[in-house]
Amino acid sequence: MFLDLNLKCKNCVIIILATAFLAFGLYHVHSMSGVTEGGVLGLTLLFEHLFALSPSISGFLLNTACYLLGFRLLGKQFILYSGISMISFSATYKLLEQFEPLWPQLKEMPLAASVLGAVFVGVGSGLCVRYGGATSGDDALAMSISHLTKIKIDRIYLISDLVVLGLSITYIPLSRIWYSLLTVILSGQIIGLIQKMKLPKQDGKDSVPTDH
Repeated sequence: MFLDLNLKCKNCVIIILATAFLAFGLYHVHSMSGVTEGGVLGLTLLFEHLFALSPSISGFLLNTACYLLGFRLLGKQFILYSGISMISFSATYKLLEQFEPLWPQLKEMPLAASVLGAVFVGVGSGLCVRYGGATSGDDALAMSISHLTKIKIDRIYLISDLVVLGLSITYIPLSRIWYSLLTVILSGQIIGLIQKMKLPKQDGKDSVPTDH
């Protein structure tokens, strides 16, 4: 019981650090550079530009809706870890908003922004999922839709990312949206690599695989 409790505490710490890392990248790279993401992360940036709604708020609301939808399919432990990640992300992003961006020059360097942004998203999301949670409701939503429609989950991720990128054309020039497509592809590859890395052994019930 004690060892199991320590393992879960370790997971929580890593999930909190991973989502803080993700929030740092989303604020200092994506939101300032005109390079967006797919899924819920991309929607939070879209709502920020269209409605001046902070990702700390929209992310919390969107993720909560997705988790409620997939509650029965994902299990209580996954929801608990994901709730921790959701709170950590929103709190960190809100804190970061109190400071000026570190790299405003990235607005003129879309290629660098897309690669750097992919690293923050890929590593942050990848570690969070590897240790039993999810940084956004994408996983819950994709699993729910897959269960209802029998469509492969990786296709659902791709479709949702493309839809969000399409909507993002409302504030991102078409000539720059390709950089967002690049960051979506790269971040997905990084997440996949992290899932294959040999990390300290985890309780199988704590880990939920993703095809993002």
